[in-house]
Amino acid sequence: MQVNGCDVSDEFLRFHGDVDAANAHLDFAVNVRGTEPPPWLLEALTEELSNIASYPSAQTEQQARQAVADFHGIPASHVLLLAGAAEGFSLLPRLVPAGGSALAVHPSFTEPEYALRAAGVPVVRLLLDAPFTLPTSLPNGVDMAVVGNPTNPTGVLHDPARLLAWDVPHLVVDEAFMDVAGEEHSLAARVVDNPQLIVLRSLTKTWALAGLRCGYVLAQPEVLARLSARRPHWPLGSVQLRAIAEVMRRGPAAAEQIAGDVARERAAMVRYLEDEGFRVVAGSSAPFVLVRPPTLDPESARLRLLDRGVAVRRCDTFPGLDQGFWRLAVRDMDAVQHLLEEYRQVVKE
Repeated sequence: MQVNGCDVSDEFLRFHGDVDAANAHLDFAVNVRGTEPPPWLLEALTEELSNIASYPSAQTEQQARQAVADFHGIPASHVLLLAGAAEGFSLLPRLVPAGGSALAVHPSFTEPEYALRAAGVPVVRLLLDAPFTLPTSLPNGVDMAVVGNPTNPTGVLHDPARLLAWDVPHLVVDEAFMDVAGEEHSLAARVVDNPQLIVLRSLTKTWALAGLRCGYVLAQPEVLARLSARRPHWPLGSVQLRAIAEVMRRGPAAAEQIAGDVARERAAMVRYLEDEGFRVVAGSSAPFVLVRPPTLDPESARLRLLDRGVAVRRCDTFPGLDQGFWRLAVRDMDAVQHLLEEYRQVVKE
């Protein structure tokens, strides 16, 4: 474990897998599940298009908030709907006092650190080595700590009790992939009795809604009031609100099935990768795995795969990792076999 032991530029902090996946015919770089939402969700969103001539009403927004609250078993006053979890990260600097600082646990999703730095908040990096176990305590003096659970790109699922034991004014937990990791590990319901806790959730990955931008943040009402101050009116459109409400009401049963599918596909994918000589760096509870490919020049292999229309996620943009790591989205066995065939070809060449 290191504190401030690695430098990654702001340009890299804003790099995401969609950049490389844009022109790929085989995408292992983006963690969205499937190519379109489930039929029941797509039908609801299509129906909602007939209402977009009207402004989204306060009643519609409240219904969506209540659906989130009911799912997590908390009051609606503890829910703030977001245009994707990324919007929530952009609001975090409002909670850090003048002269304060934040801590980002890495390797992890880089957008929170970028948002804090862009707002002038000094960020301390806590770099974890494999198997990426969290420390029992944090450096003194930070006003906010941000951690993913399960963490992107490692897929590691952290002990919720250890997170709650951290003594920090604001503990921000990014649970973007918790719906496939298992809701029993979520801290969502704990925001009611933990004033320092802030939980962010995303609906874009599991439900193939990346282009719609849907998410929410859970915290105590006073914290949400500070986050939402000076936010524009109608921050979410009616289609986004409908998507959130539908997923909260109809998604839990489907999410359980999806989580099972992801777990089975991930286990099979790991076996295929290990048979090929890939080293899976950590046990993953997420819809992706962090690996080291068995080549002396992983970056050259990655670029040659990209030239052939195959995208894998580079990892030198994550603090604490380098070009020797790839993050691979969990895919079915046909896609995995295709990836390995392409990999063998670029290594042979």
